[in-house]
Amino acid sequence: MSSTSRPQSPRSAQASERSEGGHKGLALALIAVTQLMLVLDGTIMNIALPSVQTSLDVPAARLSWIINAYALAFGGLLLLGGRIGDLFGRRRMFRVSLVLFALASLIGALATGEFVLIAARALQGVAAAIAAPTALALIATTFEEGSERNRAMGVYGAMSGLGSIIGLLLGGVLTEFLSWRWVLFVNIPICLAVLAGTWVLVEGTRARGRLDVPGALSGSVGLLALVYAIVRGGEQGWTDQLTLGCFAAALVLIPLFLFVQARSRHPMMPLGLLRDRNRAASYSTMLLVGGGMFATYYFLTLYMQQVEGYDALRTGVAYLPFAIGIGLASGLLGPRLLGKVSPRAVVAPGLCAAALGMVAFSLLAPGSSYFLHLMPAMLITGIGLGLSIVPLTLGALSGVEPGQSGIASGILNAGMQVGGALGLALLSTVALTGANSVLPDANALLFQGLESGDTTLVAQASQALTHGYGWAFAVGAGLYTLALILAVTLLNTPGPSAQERKARG
Repeated sequence: MSSTSRPQSPRSAQASERSEGGHKGLALALIAVTQLMLVLDGTIMNIALPSVQTSLDVPAARLSWIINAYALAFGGLLLLGGRIGDLFGRRRMFRVSLVLFALASLIGALATGEFVLIAARALQGVAAAIAAPTALALIATTFEEGSERNRAMGVYGAMSGLGSIIGLLLGGVLTEFLSWRWVLFVNIPICLAVLAGTWVLVEGTRARGRLDVPGALSGSVGLLALVYAIVRGGEQGWTDQLTLGCFAAALVLIPLFLFVQARSRHPMMPLGLLRDRNRAASYSTMLLVGGGMFATYYFLTLYMQQVEGYDALRTGVAYLPFAIGIGLASGLLGPRLLGKVSPRAVVAPGLCAAALGMVAFSLLAPGSSYFLHLMPAMLITGIGLGLSIVPLTLGALSGVEPGQSGIASGILNAGMQVGGALGLALLSTVALTGANSVLPDANALLFQGLESGDTTLVAQASQALTHGYGWAFAVGAGLYTLALILAVTLLNTPGPSAQERKARG
């Protein structure tokens, strides 16, 4: 018998590296904390905006760009960030992104003018676009497919869902008791602590080839143009010339990107990733879930602060049922169910619950009881989203070649970010139309009534705004219903018992 050993395949080599990695609890903690930080930074500045505006004398027209700069860079560069990790090493690029995120946070925290702060937020978005897909890919390289990865994805999914809510709560606490600058300072010790522990992460197999420069340019610029057009359209109107120009650029560049990918020897996004039925279903469903989820946080925050008069801290605390629902469903219930039934059997009831919660939100009125109306609706929606996120994330990474896990993660994250921007823009238009159908210019009239002490005007404006939010929540329920139809129709990943029979056979 020959003693010559066969060369290991990429999958067997990765499995060997994974089995020797150890310290998986610490590895998961590092990835989870990073994901939490990236997601909460999308919302943590929202509550601090009034303080920022006063401190830096920011004109109202540019205030939203403190939020949008992060979202634009994050969403627009995710595909490139995922591919860079595959080519140059996920652990290495993860470390680079942490250093860049800490540096950007320090620059923003020390900013003395709005342009420095906006630039720092954009730089944070660039770092996040590298960190998010590499963090998700590191789960694939560190944890075996099956129950082990299901549990890891459950924790990751909980952080993805909880991040936005914790951002609102933490933003309120830091702004109330310290300063708005601490919503940025807080990232620095987190980045340094995670950076110190990255030695436990498993690198995994790198993709062969080189960076597809034409693909990177056309894909990244096309996605940036699309996200910017959506953001600007929601602010300046859909007939704005720059909005239309960016949509036109995206309409040219994104098909050009796909054309280049189909003919490239080293594509940035191998189109084979999209040919898999389950992966395509996961991506498209996550796009719709992102649209509903981002808009839910936005309109609930407006309802609680403008209509019900909650301050920043109380608003953050009010979101706790949402956080509990997502945490229980994605961290405990979802992974356990995935060990017994197919992903579709977990996603379907999750999306049903999320849609039901949105219907409950659509019935809100000024003065609705928090404990009898808001809290139950938050809990139901949170549980539904928690059950949905984990199976969709697993579906996006299931069966992916070791060298493509970063770009597969990048597509999933991009889908959620672009879906969130699209959903928010769409539902903002719906909410405005609904409010104007009752009382034109209701938002301005609300503040006018508050300043003058006109309780009748405040009541009329609050009723109109709540009516508009109700329209938006109803359309959000429609987005979750459409996501449910896609998941039930297209997702066909077998459950664990079928996989075991296939492995034995």
